[in-house]
Amino acid sequence: MELLFKPLDHKAAEEILSWHYDPPYDFYNTETTEEEMAERLNGTYFALQASSRELAGFFCTGHSARVPAGELLDVYEEVLTDMGLGMNPKLTGKGYGTAFTSYIINCIEENNESVPIRLTVALFNKRAIHLYKKLGFVPDKQFRTADVEFMTMVKR
Repeated sequence: MELLFKPLDHKAAEEILSWHYDPPYDFYNTETTEEEMAERLNGTYFALQASSRELAGFFCTGHSARVPAGELLDVYEEVLTDMGLGMNPKLTGKGYGTAFTSYIINCIEENNESVPIRLTVALFNKRAIHLYKKLGFVPDKQFRTADVEFMTMVKR
């Protein structure tokens, strides 16, 4: 999968907010609200475009990549580069995960040399956890919101 990244623009943000994942991944579905648009356009989100010009996904860094409940529980106290990502639901489950996530990791490492990367994943998302372990992430901390259990994973 050949990818290019660029800052997320309004059009890409609208498309991402309209994506719908099948259960159990529907947890990641969002609605297009002013608050969600402002979040996506805050300068920490990047669009990933496939060579077909299709929006393949996105990634974000910093506070935008964190789960707010985890911040309240101090799971992010260690200074690391936080990474969040999402793949176009039309592309999930088709074997693109390794290339997609590796590309994101390389983009982040180019701009944050020697700083470990942390991500947060819902514990039910076994498919993603398997991929992240394959790419060198190790489980770190766990926490729970009212509905979902999460785990941070770190790649040092």
